[in-house]
Amino acid sequence: MTSPSFPAPPPSIPPTSIDAVDALVAKLAAKKDAWVKTTIAERIQLLEAVKSGIMKEAATWAAALSKVKGIEPGSSLAGEDWLAGPVTTVRNVRLLIEALQQNGQPKPPALAQRKDGTWVAQILPCNAMEKLQYTGWKAEVWMEPGQSPSQGRIYREKQEKGKLALVLAAGNVSSIGPMDVLYKLFVENEIVIMKMNPINEIGGPFIERAFRSLIDAGYLAVVYGGGDVGKHLTDHALVDTIHITGSDRTHDVIIWGTTADEQQKNKAAGTPRLNKPISSELGCVTPVLIVPGAWSDDDLAFQAEHVAGMVAQNGSFNCNAAKVVVTWKGWPQRAKFLSALEEHLRRTPARKAYYPGAEQRYKNFVDKYPNHKVIGATGDGIVPWTLLPEVPAKKGEYALTTEAFCGVLADCSLEAKDEGDFFDKALAFANDDCWGTLSCMVLIHPDTQKKYADKFDHLIANLRYGGIAINCWAGAIYGSCAATWGAFPGHPLDNIVSGRGVVHNTFLFDHPQKTVMTLPWRIKPTPVWFPNHKNLAQLAERLAAIEADPGFLKLPGLVTAALKG
Repeated sequence: MTSPSFPAPPPSIPPTSIDAVDALVAKLAAKKDAWVKTTIAERIQLLEAVKSGIMKEAATWAAALSKVKGIEPGSSLAGEDWLAGPVTTVRNVRLLIEALQQNGQPKPPALAQRKDGTWVAQILPCNAMEKLQYTGWKAEVWMEPGQSPSQGRIYREKQEKGKLALVLAAGNVSSIGPMDVLYKLFVENEIVIMKMNPINEIGGPFIERAFRSLIDAGYLAVVYGGGDVGKHLTDHALVDTIHITGSDRTHDVIIWGTTADEQQKNKAAGTPRLNKPISSELGCVTPVLIVPGAWSDDDLAFQAEHVAGMVAQNGSFNCNAAKVVVTWKGWPQRAKFLSALEEHLRRTPARKAYYPGAEQRYKNFVDKYPNHKVIGATGDGIVPWTLLPEVPAKKGEYALTTEAFCGVLADCSLEAKDEGDFFDKALAFANDDCWGTLSCMVLIHPDTQKKYADKFDHLIANLRYGGIAINCWAGAIYGSCAATWGAFPGHPLDNIVSGRGVVHNTFLFDHPQKTVMTLPWRIKPTPVWFPNHKNLAQLAERLAAIEADPGFLKLPGLVTAALKG
């Protein structure tokens, strides 16, 4: 297969000087008490301006990020950065506006208690428009045990003193930073200085222009630079709180120390180098639990392409990318499914390894697993799709405890007495042997789900993940914005794993535990994360328009674009 070439990346943006950073921090800190006194009407006005700004910047914002990732202008794949940037961000803004129009107490479409007393709130679909736009989709937020489904604490309780938050934006997806900013401002009541990640800093000016209303009002600033700027900000006396999207290693450098010895010493003594509240969305070795059943040939082909999309979207530089495909060793169709998965990965175009360190991480994996199978194109600037066959399903295994953050997929099969026993074995494996608690995926045929209803319910109730995607990729949970996004609660600072706290959460739940999203077994039209979507760019552009300003008259155009996929 011929090795592809990629467009040259855009030029970098000069770092913000330390003096300029200090001036911005001082300016923001002077406004933090004013922010908590802004009225809901004033906040809606600011968000309406942001919404308009995003739509003005959307096309050039998405194009700039596509260039970073080596995507050819005008290609269908160019839609990926529409979805990863302006589409999700503008949806988040609109849903926050709608929440504030209900005084920060938006009513869920349904609210119920499980037998154990856990409150569960349906969040999608939430109106007639969404029922048509997301046919067959359902998402629920589960509350922490013993907690009520209370909402919008900052809009119920009077607050006199404000806080200044530092948001360290991610380098892989351009909506993460601005959506973290929105959460800090409108859900946690904190004004923000956001440092762009050097990897995708080219998106910063577009975000600044889109968020101009908040910047001009003195509630947001955007800065640029590397680790030196980041450290200066984390340690700044006027910065009250921190939110990071990245790795557990970066988190520990911030909180526990710059060297392994310093971290170990401080953890043992319980003396962090920095005593500031920190929330985080970090990594995960994301499993896909393939529940055995009697699948048709079309089922096998569809779900194999589905998993390939979970691996390949954004070049596999996603914290929710599929990293372990988990099957029952005794499933009669196991070999056929894996063969179909390999074939769909082979058909998936190679992607530029734009994220730093990808080549070394890839080398570490293939060195550990000499029986690896390279699939598809190779060449300069590429980390090829690679399958790791028959990875042992045991605690401490490298592929189960190390996030690849590149196009590597481990194949793990579990011993089980029968189909029913697989549920219990898969639950223990996902909870105890796979590192991380951010998100997981479960693929289950509706007949199997019906046959083992109680076992399936037990599985979903007991999976310790912040996002559980049933018959879909967990990226759909992220992109829904109404859902919570973050690790399963309970990680201590000295063993942070996938992080602490949530973002998005436009229903403003005070005590969420996890989001469970369910899609139909065979999703139609072609999902936007499928690797060979034929009309992604046009579909994403139309989706941005309808998310910014929903209307039934826009649906025919959206459906037409979707059907061409």
